[in-house]
Amino acid sequence: MARYLRTIHAVFGLSLISSAVAFTPGFAYGSTKVRGVNLGGWLVLEPWITPSLFDNTGNANIVDEWTFGSLQSKATATAALTTHWNTWITESDFAAIAAAGLNHVRLPIGYWAWDVSGGEPYIQGQLAYLTKAVTWAGNHGLKLIVDLHGAPGSQNGFDNSGHRGAATWANGGSGGSDVQRTNAVIMKIADMFKDNTAVVPVIAPLNEPAGFDGDNWLAVIKQYWFDSFGNIRFPFGTSQQSNTVVLIHDAFQPLSFWNGVLTFPSFEGVAMDTHIYTIFSQEEEEMSMSDHIQTVCAKQGELSSFDLWVIVGEWTPAHTDCAKYLNGRGSGARFDGSLSGSTRVGSCTGLTGKASSFSSSYKTFLRQFWEAQVISYEKGQGWIQWTWKAEAADEWSYQAGLANGWIPKDPTSRMFPNICG
Repeated sequence: MARYLRTIHAVFGLSLISSAVAFTPGFAYGSTKVRGVNLGGWLVLEPWITPSLFDNTGNANIVDEWTFGSLQSKATATAALTTHWNTWITESDFAAIAAAGLNHVRLPIGYWAWDVSGGEPYIQGQLAYLTKAVTWAGNHGLKLIVDLHGAPGSQNGFDNSGHRGAATWANGGSGGSDVQRTNAVIMKIADMFKDNTAVVPVIAPLNEPAGFDGDNWLAVIKQYWFDSFGNIRFPFGTSQQSNTVVLIHDAFQPLSFWNGVLTFPSFEGVAMDTHIYTIFSQEEEEMSMSDHIQTVCAKQGELSSFDLWVIVGEWTPAHTDCAKYLNGRGSGARFDGSLSGSTRVGSCTGLTGKASSFSSSYKTFLRQFWEAQVISYEKGQGWIQWTWKAEAADEWSYQAGLANGWIPKDPTSRMFPNICG
């Protein structure tokens, strides 16, 4: 992929001195805040978002989309997925998202929608729904971010990559077949939307690659971001550049790790996606509600000063990991001590499930934590909450928050404008 870097430098050097090729994204990034929501659990399955889809299989070993396709008949899996795709997200959801004053949706999709040439057991059919989503976004004035959420070999080993377990995506290096297949998928996505940046202004070339797996992985990830820039911003195979923004992820590294990477003037149209959760460690689970609020408030400085547009592309009002299957189907929670190796903090009763079980004081906290995060993340370019819907975890659901009062109908409305002090 080194040839893409040479092409970028050669072409981009020319583009900078030519006003005729000015970069004009399909949204006013830098001057208008991103306010959005993720369409989680639709085109990439997650057991905690739709536990019934997994429980109904009757097979406890079905824990991700890979096993959903491999541990039951193809006909059964296809029928269940088709029903799910047709019902979990519809145009009415896009209408409701727009009515809530949001301007972006982030749509996770796996590489297998395009490529199962490695013999993977995934069920295909997602592309028709991606096309519908783009149409629906356009109908309701929303901007859609296409987010590659799973790569061959898995980029992180999480169930939300499609395949839970060991991550092997970067083990073959930048020239390995998994990375090369991912590049090929990104080229296809870029080609699909290069002329529709008014609706699809952003492509995110890979969700949450495992930078925590060491320097070798980080080197591959960094090179992949450079190659993705070439594949997305120059999708025509010529010097003609697109107006598509490239949204790279921080790979679980501090933003400072990425200082000077893919920055202007050598590069243009790059944004950074960072995900901020305060629930996935024992230490975080033991924090008080006030500590959770202050932790996110303390993010304001780095978000406001980083040298790329920063979008907090995933976050939640939830302050516990209590949601069923959140840590994986068959796994418990740190908060109540049911996750192996954890130490109980308290009971999960009344902290997850349906909002009807939530106390008024808990709903007040959810509103406070929501506002603290929105206020803080708008010190950067903005935010996209995870997630729009969840079957049995209303504390994560934007839709449920709207219906039950801890998320305002107008995302700029504040009950606690001084929550961060």
